[in-house]
Amino acid sequence: MTIEFTVFKGSKEGAIKEVKTQRDDLKRDDVLVRVTHSGVCGTDLHFKGADMGLGHEGTGVVEAVGPDAHILKKGDRVGWGYEHDCCGHCRSCLTGWETMCKDRKMFGSADLDQGSFASHGVWREAFLFKVPESLSNEDAGPLMCGGSTVFNALHVAGVRPTARVGIVGVGGLGHLAIQFAAKMGCQVIVFSGSNSKEEEAKKLGASEFYATKGAKELKIKAPIDNLIVTTSSQPDWPLYLQNMSPNGVISPLSLDSNDLKMPYMPLLANGLRIQGGIVSSRQVHRDMLEFAAFHNIKPVKMTFPLTLEGVKESLKTLEDGKMRYRGVLVA
Repeated sequence: MTIEFTVFKGSKEGAIKEVKTQRDDLKRDDVLVRVTHSGVCGTDLHFKGADMGLGHEGTGVVEAVGPDAHILKKGDRVGWGYEHDCCGHCRSCLTGWETMCKDRKMFGSADLDQGSFASHGVWREAFLFKVPESLSNEDAGPLMCGGSTVFNALHVAGVRPTARVGIVGVGGLGHLAIQFAAKMGCQVIVFSGSNSKEEEAKKLGASEFYATKGAKELKIKAPIDNLIVTTSSQPDWPLYLQNMSPNGVISPLSLDSNDLKMPYMPLLANGLRIQGGIVSSRQVHRDMLEFAAFHNIKPVKMTFPLTLEGVKESLKTLEDGKMRYRGVLVA
């Protein structure tokens, strides 16, 4: 039986198109998911000019499962994120780092005929995540990439509850990073261009807030152990390096096409580490969802209909810098 569903795709002209796509009957551990919600991520803007299905923060309801699917059943609420598959047998996969697998299948490079801006999707059961009971599909959508990315940064950097965690930027990633770090018991120090988001940042869990626009130096209460950079471009690195603790860890999450450039000597003299990372591996992703559900961590969001016009409006809102802070498409 052929499965047909609607997908909203980008195009070489940058126009969003509504198209029909087809998949063969479900094989192995394939799962047919009816999309109820999709987060709208900055990465979707990067692929708007490609002939591919957009969206990678999907949540929905299982409608059917393949012959080798043994965990999920019809009616289960599930979500998926940036990674769709991996080889399963390389060193990275066998040590829980399948996001580093050389044969990984990621949004933007595989399964280009579908995405979460769609009516349905067919994904491997092994890369779907059950949505915790106390978490709605609407709130879970932005966690599938945005939440996964910042939680992974905290995880791979080995952030401890006693750490002073600096977060640069209060946006789609930053407002989630504030909540996760605060609920981990950390002192959360937020840096933003102006004071306009100070009250909101403190409601989310920030213990200190500093405006950085035009600043030549930052005088903060104590040095920072971990720095999470969530802005869309690289910050003024010297401004932050002077406030890092010895052996501190810097996690740059900005998607910047320019080279990473920062003063060399402070890294050596203070033993600083720059820790790269992408989205969580599957177990860490599960941990993130359970942590968010237990601690009532939710995105601050704007909603749009999951229609052609709704997709266009959501992407324009994001492109214009007017999204507060994650967009969610609602079927």
